[in-house]
Amino acid sequence: MSNGHLEPLPLEEALHSVGQEIGVSPWRVVTQEMIDKFADATDDHQFIHVDPVRAAAETPFGGTIAHGFLSLSLLSTMAYDTVRPLAGAGMGVNYGFDKVRFVAPVKSGARIRTRFTLAEMTARPSGWVHVNYDVTVEIEGSPKPALTARWLTLAVMEPDGEAK
Repeated sequence: MSNGHLEPLPLEEALHSVGQEIGVSPWRVVTQEMIDKFADATDDHQFIHVDPVRAAAETPFGGTIAHGFLSLSLLSTMAYDTVRPLAGAGMGVNYGFDKVRFVAPVKSGARIRTRFTLAEMTARPSGWVHVNYDVTVEIEGSPKPALTARWLTLAVMEPDGEAK
């Protein structure tokens, strides 16, 4: 399950990292174009997301804000840029989230990044590895994060131990 640019992490080494922060993603700008495309993809065109003039006039945010689910969905790309893949994993999938909380709005033009802590890791006899991350999406200059969550993932280890 190599992401192509980060050195794969041996399973035993990963197991010893449980409870530790394992990476902080680069800053990423959340643009109005991203917000508009997400609105189109999800058919959520509420004015607080897509109408800068009205959002500035009628909300306490001073302009448009990103959808909470847009901020949540960016975890995948931020993880790809930050979290070393497991050596020998052939595929990884989202398993869900626990305790997702949208704490502060992400304004259009804001920069965000994610802190990843390896919360739990269980290697199952089936060859699947259950990996849970505690994630915090920070907003540059904000005392409050955009969101916090427990992110549940699964990776399947290749029988021969070689990544595909």
